[in-house]
Order: sequence, then structure tokens, then C-alpha cells
Amino acid sequence: MIYTTKELLLKFKDYKNPNMKINTEVKNSRLFPIIRGLYEDNKNVNGYLLTCYIKQNSYLSFEYVLSSSGLIPERVYTYTAATALKNHSSVIKTPFGNYHYQDIPAKVFMYGIKAITENGYTYLIASPEKALCDLLYKKKPVNSLKELKQLLFEDLRIDYDNFFKLNKDDLIYLCPLYNRKNLNFLLKFIGGKNAFSNNANA
Repeated sequence: MIYTTKELLLKFKDYKNPNMKINTEVKNSRLFPIIRGLYEDNKNVNGYLLTCYIKQNSYLSFEYVLSSSGLIPERVYTYTAATALKNHSSVIKTPFGNYHYQDIPAKVFMYGIKAITENGYTYLIASPEKALCDLLYKKKPVNSLKELKQLLFEDLRIDYDNFFKLNKDDLIYLCPLYNRKNLNFLLKFIGGKNAFSNNANA
């Protein structure tokens, strides 16, 4: 279970020195500091469950989601997450894993994500379509469809077959919201004649 310092002080309020009690619990490996002001009592908790507690108003996205959904072949060991904080990028190292938070436009934050409750923890995670849009938003702008395809299938190593299994309607809805060249080209790419029904011609 995850605790804030405030919650622990309340939990240990009957002790003469609640702060000392917290330190004792840490020393005896009954509490494990995550970041300042945040603790976990289960050293074996899966790191992705902590993402939205370490930084509020965030959700799992980018490479982590693309990897877990089979869109990219590499296993991702950093928990990559999106946040609506403007011009924000941070890497937070914890005993439970490393977390990389990057900003996306606030107006797209609530689209294409879902809340999952697991073992008493609740976290937000992007759909594969949203994670792809988030990632393209952060990448250097391309200048043509040819460059977009190179970015998708060569640089990012997006699995070709799985790409064409994505929900086209979701992508068509999401892409214009970002107001970025990469997403405009993606919209043009998937909107092309038979783009998803005949991927051999894509």
C-alpha cells in the first residue's frame, strides 16, 4: 500500500514521535521510500502501479505502452508517462524503477486513456493509438509522408502488421487535436485510400 507522509503521521499519531516511528519503519524495511513524501509498504509492488502516485495528473504512454501492446519489439524498462504540465520533462529514479514524464497538450490529456484498478492501486494508461500519437508529438517534425513512414517503421520500428490493426477511427479523432506536423502526416497517411484495408499499398 502506498502512503504519503501526512497519512503516516496520522497513522502513527499515538506515538510520542511519529516522524521517528516512520524512520524506524524504514530502517526495519517495513516502509520503502519512493520519493520525498511518498512511501510503499510492499517492496515487490509492480512499478507501473506507482506511476500516477509519483506524479499526479499523469498516465502511462509512449514507448512503455507501445512495447506492452506489441507495436515495438523492444522491451521498455523505463515507465514512460505523459503529463499535462507545460514544457515538462523529468526522469525520476526510485527503488521501484525509473519514470520518465513528458508533457503533452493539456487539451488532449483526457482522450484515449482509461483508469485501471489493480490490487488496490489505480493508474491511468493510454490506448496504443493515444500512445503512438503522444510519441509522434514529441518527435522531431517530418516533412513528408515518406519521412513519416521512415520514422514509424524504421526509426521507431513499429510492427507493420500491428500498426494496421490500430483503431483507425480513434487515430482520425486524435491526430488533429495535437496541432503538429507529425500527426497531420499520420492523419493523411491513414486517411489515404485503402490505407488500412490494403496495407500492402501503404
